[in-house]
Amino acid sequence: MSTNEQAMSGAMAASAAARDDQRTFLGHPRGLAYIVFAEGWERFSFYGMQALLMLYMVGYLLQPGQIEHVAAFTEFRSVVESIFGPLSLQALASQIFGLYVGLVYFFPVLGGMLGDRLIGRTRAVVIGAILMAAGHFMMAFEAAFLFALAALILGSGLLKGNLAAQVGDLYPKNDTRRDSAFSMYCLAINAGAFVAPLVCGTLGELYGWHYGFGAAGVGMLVGIAIYLSGRSYIPADKTFDATTARPKLQPGDGRIIVSLAGVIAITSLYWAGQTQVWNTYPIWLRDRVDRGIFDHSIPVTWFQSLDTLAVLALAPLVIWLWKRQAKRGAEPRDLVKIAIGCVAFALACVLLSVSEWLSGGKTVSVLWPTVFHFMCAIGYLYVWPITLALISRAAPPAVNSTMVGAYYLAIFLGGIFSGWLGRFYEALSPAEFWLLHGAVVGSGAVLITLMSGVLSRQFAQRPIEAT
Repeated sequence: MSTNEQAMSGAMAASAAARDDQRTFLGHPRGLAYIVFAEGWERFSFYGMQALLMLYMVGYLLQPGQIEHVAAFTEFRSVVESIFGPLSLQALASQIFGLYVGLVYFFPVLGGMLGDRLIGRTRAVVIGAILMAAGHFMMAFEAAFLFALAALILGSGLLKGNLAAQVGDLYPKNDTRRDSAFSMYCLAINAGAFVAPLVCGTLGELYGWHYGFGAAGVGMLVGIAIYLSGRSYIPADKTFDATTARPKLQPGDGRIIVSLAGVIAITSLYWAGQTQVWNTYPIWLRDRVDRGIFDHSIPVTWFQSLDTLAVLALAPLVIWLWKRQAKRGAEPRDLVKIAIGCVAFALACVLLSVSEWLSGGKTVSVLWPTVFHFMCAIGYLYVWPITLALISRAAPPAVNSTMVGAYYLAIFLGGIFSGWLGRFYEALSPAEFWLLHGAVVGSGAVLITLMSGVLSRQFAQRPIEAT
């Protein structure tokens, strides 16, 4: 090949590389696509297992003749009951579920620190994903139940905060696309969560629990493959050595961190109600709802798909509404959106109470939980992505991943609280039980409204620099 041909070939390759680098994903950096699709499959695995977990424990694993096969369960139950008191089978299952969900969302704080300071975000995501895949496959064996939950907890801790933080790393701090990017990220979560109960739930309920858990493990492997295939488009880890100064907290950052901690604490009240949708709610569906249609009974796990289908259906409308409000300068501030979300979910819980009162002791029509899920979707869209975007934008650079991971503390607290609230399902009537949850989540709306002025001023103290 001549020198001119070599030069032309090099120019063409450079031009192709440049065009490749300039490709976008729906107007966003290309790396968002790999993160979004990897997260979708990871959520498929996570929610596939979670859709079955409560039904699996109450209907099979904790029953006499089965629980004896679970390694170390006697010791584990003794520890749990030493903290929460004697528990019935249903209350024990609710508390285990609450502890599991709580710890799944607690460990991202530690995982975020590891990603920020030691092993890097990409490595943390990969290790976490491998642990989660192992945990899903171990769920297929009764004896390994507690070890499977431990692997899932540790894996989620490494993956969650670091993967979400990589979404934020794709944008400058003042990039207006950040909110929509996190909304797309949350849509991927819900896409995976929608398909998971239909696949894993159907396999588990109709053909065998272990088939459902195995399908969740396969989904996790797909997520790993997608993430690794797009590593060149994912933000590079920031590395630090002895000669490189690490980012440090600046004056005023402490007030911002405390203010964000306040938001996290308040939104935990929302998550106490939202987590109950995966905890005691399936038992309510199984026992109190007429699920029969055309001589067939709708599997309980399919309602978890309805929950996410409602989010997917309403998300474009909500995003369109925000854009229209923004053009008129009337889009609510982040904190106002969070309060609106809490109100929507509280009203959804009140709706379940009304359905019980109107049922007259008979089974509840399937239309009531259907409407319930669409009201829950409005609450979710106004709370989850908005709070995540707020923290990613406002958290100081020195602790950004850590603070994104710390947001999962809200779900940690809410999960533990929901497990404790689950014991009242047997002590109260169903109407009173759901009204109690409406009051809990509604109090979050009141608190965020009362504190919004103070919190907004704190977030405005430090200007957000472009990066």
